[in-house]
Amino acid sequence: MESIKNRTSIRKYANREVSDELLYSLIEEAERTPTMGNLQLYSVVITRSEEGKKALAPAHFNQPMVTSAPVVFTICADYSRTTIWAENRKAHPGYDNILSFMNAATDALLFTQTFTNLAEEAGLGTCFLGTTVYMPKMIIDALKLPKLVMPVATLTIGWPDEHPAKSDRLPLRSIVHKEHFEAYTPAKIDDFYAEKEALKENKEFVRINNVETLAQVFTDIRYTKKDCEAMSKDFLEALKQQGFLD
Repeated sequence: MESIKNRTSIRKYANREVSDELLYSLIEEAERTPTMGNLQLYSVVITRSEEGKKALAPAHFNQPMVTSAPVVFTICADYSRTTIWAENRKAHPGYDNILSFMNAATDALLFTQTFTNLAEEAGLGTCFLGTTVYMPKMIIDALKLPKLVMPVATLTIGWPDEHPAKSDRLPLRSIVHKEHFEAYTPAKIDDFYAEKEALKENKEFVRINNVETLAQVFTDIRYTKKDCEAMSKDFLEALKQQGFLD
């Protein structure tokens, strides 16, 4: 799969239709993704309408690709289908718990990555929106998600209308541990992040944010403790609302 070597997130899309035939073919292929117990604990909500995309946009901080992309996928951790199947087959499901959510979320994210790889190999562009878990209640309401269904990922999809440069990646030695986990030392951290911190665009990122280090951009501006704690609270409340927590 050559496309994975040069993949980039695409946020601008051409005015060109993405056919149902292509989408459903890719979804069918992505169903071969391995899942827990082969239960496929995920579902996909496809949004094409302008009205539907506008309803989702605020949950993603109104990022423009949500409304400009031809297609928006919301991928959900879904234990509803399996639970109802079990209840209708004289079985006794017990999936209203955090372990079951984790199993379903894992299935959903595995499917998301498989679909992304297949879509990009077919020439489509995608952008993964991590904002899905920031304000899930808005998405739950917009998509009318029932109990035991929780949004965990969003993809905007279309034919690319831009060719952004590849973003940097940490060196392999920073993520691979042999036989056992090796503790991160200051010296190792210096080594792992040296190339990233030296990039011209990242130095500019530091400058325009008026901070001293690249790490501060993430901890003090983009993903602050205050915001993470507030959104964690909202996420837990959404899990309770959807029946995964008491």
